[in-house]
Amino acid sequence: MASMNDHPGEQAAQEPIKLLAIREAALSLDEVFRAVGDDASGGTALFVGTVRNHDGGADVDALGYSCHPSAEAEMRRVAEKVVAEYPVRALAAVHRIGDLRVGDLAVVVAVSCPHRGEAFEACRKLIDDLKHEVPIWKHQTLSDGTEEWVGAC
Repeated sequence: MASMNDHPGEQAAQEPIKLLAIREAALSLDEVFRAVGDDASGGTALFVGTVRNHDGGADVDALGYSCHPSAEAEMRRVAEKVVAEYPVRALAAVHRIGDLRVGDLAVVVAVSCPHRGEAFEACRKLIDDLKHEVPIWKHQTLSDGTEEWVGAC
């Protein structure tokens, strides 16, 4: 009798990276969620990053994201690391650039794995590494009229 781990559904998919993009257009939760749909996945974790109205004790009115031309390639490298470390069945990540307002979606990532624990861990690794390693920068406009760059790597 084969063990549970021998079932193909317990393994990473052959081509698990389904969607990677950096866009100026508004992001869609439905698009990302559909991209990671997989019949062999028992867990799907989704993270949504939104523009908040404060940062470091100051009120934020708006912000703009910009990126280096290598950002999508770096996003792929980060995704490939996650796929190598976890049994990912499907993965998607989309980040917004351009001018955003408070409440707008800035980033949406999702990962489907055979089990929920793996999905949570892989999704956390994906968003954490994306924020630390992909050259996307945030320029904030504060309500006192000052501006600042945040997260420039």
